[in-house]
Amino acid sequence: MVSIQNIQELVTGSISFSESLSKFTTFRVGGPADIYIEPATEEEICKLVSYFTKQNFPYIVLGNGSNVLISDEGIRGAVINLERSFSYVEIHGDTVTAGAGILLSRFVEQCVQHGLQGVEMLAGIPGTLGGALLVNAGAYGSEISDHLVDIKVVKNGKIAVLPREEGEFAYRSSALQKVIILEGRFRFSSADPGVLRERRKELLLKRNLSQPTNMPSAGSVFKNPSGDFAARLIESCGLKGVREGGAVVSEKHANFIVNVGGATARDILTLVRKVQSTVFEQTGVFLQPEIQFIGFPEEEIRGVVNPPESPQGVTP
Repeated sequence: MVSIQNIQELVTGSISFSESLSKFTTFRVGGPADIYIEPATEEEICKLVSYFTKQNFPYIVLGNGSNVLISDEGIRGAVINLERSFSYVEIHGDTVTAGAGILLSRFVEQCVQHGLQGVEMLAGIPGTLGGALLVNAGAYGSEISDHLVDIKVVKNGKIAVLPREEGEFAYRSSALQKVIILEGRFRFSSADPGVLRERRKELLLKRNLSQPTNMPSAGSVFKNPSGDFAARLIESCGLKGVREGGAVVSEKHANFIVNVGGATARDILTLVRKVQSTVFEQTGVFLQPEIQFIGFPEEEIRGVVNPPESPQGVTP
């Protein structure tokens, strides 16, 4: 049985109990976590993982909460957050080492300032570097893993450094689901910082014009099917503006669901289902979610994440 005293002895960082997670997600929804922990060191993370594993106590790592939907009932178990102590970045020549907790926007900014090209197109993507690596975030034809050298992780309660190949990166996926990402090491080519700043500015403007960046959302809700775009399919089915409680399919970008005020996780999940079923009925394409569903009973989201049958047109 997990002991609060034992956890407090393992961690010098912040610990809180029954912490509402709505303030830690970009959807601005989500119930409480039993325990919310901000470990201060790699050693503390290893100790926590070993302790929770031994006690068979569930835990997750939550970054900036930008690619998740957390249930209204919250999370039974512990939430580990790395933003406070793992938001560092170190640059030596063409090599950049950054902690998993650093915001992706700050990581991009540092690379651009030092004239290192390759991630400027990721400007504007919400979330942390760790979360971006976990889902292999990308935009405009580039992905976070493109210039990755290796990743430091906690694996089976111990520190390990994995070469890029072991990450098995693919479109919006990786093989890092069962480890805790601590930092990434990258190698970039050089470019004029002024040119990179202008390129980043143009892409940010393009993103702001085409996406509802001023409203609570989790970014793109669905993965793009092979040879098509989720937003095009959703819009072609007349789903822009469709509403469920406080959750609405964005009028600006059909692959975004926004919280227009007072939305619950239940509203959002119901709307995800409605979009999926409508698109499938009208086009035969099943839209696979890009966001993760946390804290929901498995039977409730099974049909959302893993449909009974696999229609054609789904990106593996």
